[in-house]
Amino acid sequence: MKPAAFSYHRPTSLDEALTQLAQSDNAKVIAGGQSLGPMLNMRLAAPAALVDLNDLTELAYIRDAGDMLEIGGLTRHYQVEESELVRNCCPLLAQAARTIGHYAIRQRGTLGGSLAHADPAAQLALIAVTLDAQIDIVSVRGQRTVPARDFFVAVMATALEPDEVIRSVQFPKAALQEGEAFRLFNRRHGDFAIVAVAATVALREGRAASLRLGLSGIGPVPVAYDALASQFAGRIPDRAWIDRLARAVRDAIAPEDDARISAVYRKELTETLVQRAVARALERAQERTA
Repeated sequence: MKPAAFSYHRPTSLDEALTQLAQSDNAKVIAGGQSLGPMLNMRLAAPAALVDLNDLTELAYIRDAGDMLEIGGLTRHYQVEESELVRNCCPLLAQAARTIGHYAIRQRGTLGGSLAHADPAAQLALIAVTLDAQIDIVSVRGQRTVPARDFFVAVMATALEPDEVIRSVQFPKAALQEGEAFRLFNRRHGDFAIVAVAATVALREGRAASLRLGLSGIGPVPVAYDALASQFAGRIPDRAWIDRLARAVRDAIAPEDDARISAVYRKELTETLVQRAVARALERAQERTA
């Protein structure tokens, strides 16, 4: 199939792009096009206009912002994956970016595009929610910052208004004695995950001083399990501790059955992935405190 007819705009500045969005009815932003392109061809999306952001190079950057790592919305997945600054300051993000699709997809797909598309199994959405990233959004009406945990509202639905663009995302830097791990399970390499788990563990005097845990694939949006994780903080993180945590997560989730995968299978898969992710995060934390 081919897309329905639309008008095409390629602005050369962010201000011009925002003006075109504000003046257009039913316009869509396109950057990498890895999600929107297929939707256009299948006519699952039929915008009256496309606003192409690819000339807005000012939105493609990775920079140190004090306690945060700031990444522009037009930054490609491969740039996040290969950035030494990301690997040093936010290694969980680098690990997740490495697993996105195939190399050709990572060459074109963008951070802002992935978050705006809001697939419930997308890697970067899960990392943003797990780390409680802050999403900087702009329009002709001004600027606002939305926590990632408030940004995703339903399957492929976000707090983004039709005339808004994701300008940048700020991720908190990893602590010095913190370990991290990202684990997913899919049927074929490059597919979206059936379940994915992101975890960080920070150690202090042999105990788990803090723990962060996020899951995707078990509901309409990725979820951070802060309250549950806090119940396990302050304890000695041995194998029994990991197993109890994984069982608690399994008991806390309530995935739905679908035509392909049962809820029971997702719960069992989640327990296994939590065990593996937390165990690996703990190993990394121990290496960094040795």
